Amino acid sequence: MNASHAREQKTKKTSQPVVYIVDDDDGMRRALTLLIGTIGYQAVAFARPREFLEKYDPAQHGCLVLDVRMPEMSGLEVQQHLNRSGSMLPVILITGHGDVPMAVQAMKNGAFDFLQKPFRDQDLIDRINAALKQDAENRAALEKHADIKRRFESLTPREREVMALVVDGKPNKVIAIDLGLSERTVEIHRANVMEKMGARSVAHLVKMNLMLAGQIS
Repeated sequence: MNASHAREQKTKKTSQPVVYIVDDDDGMRRALTLLIGTIGYQAVAFARPREFLEKYDPAQHGCLVLDVRMPEMSGLEVQQHLNRSGSMLPVILITGHGDVPMAVQAMKNGAFDFLQKPFRDQDLIDRINAALKQDAENRAALEKHADIKRRFESLTPREREVMALVVDGKPNKVIAIDLGLSERTVEIHRANVMEKMGARSVAHLVKMNLMLAGQIS
């Protein structure tokens, strides 16, 4: 397989959403798999949480429909494991009446939503659609940040100095004095910064700098 084909296969893999199901109840797994298939999504079901954690690919776009109460590992423990690994996979919990406090705790820990049994098929479908939308938005934001970081890393040390002063609002004349350079040299460095960063304006450059600093997403 050549490199371009491999990239195409990887893109195909990660761009099509997968709805993971983790539930130890055979009947519930089958019902959920059939339901998800009717709305055009691929469902991948697991009876054992540990099997899911072993086989889950963080690069795969999707969401997780997770039963709260299971004998081997609770849904809350699965979520905590995902959190520790840095996973961004949205988690939809399925709970029985007595499991609501556990589901509320999971929400505090970052779960996307929960549904109490019995629930309507449409309610789950709505939550799956919303979770997949959030996952796509999260991944797009992450890729955007990674792209900006790659661009920043392509700058020379001097260009980074110039960028820091540009986003600080200093004009070329002041930057030249601060760095002991000619204005013409500053202009060249500034143009290189704008080009390498893909900045349309100084305001755009400032926004990217804030993203690099983690102050905005």
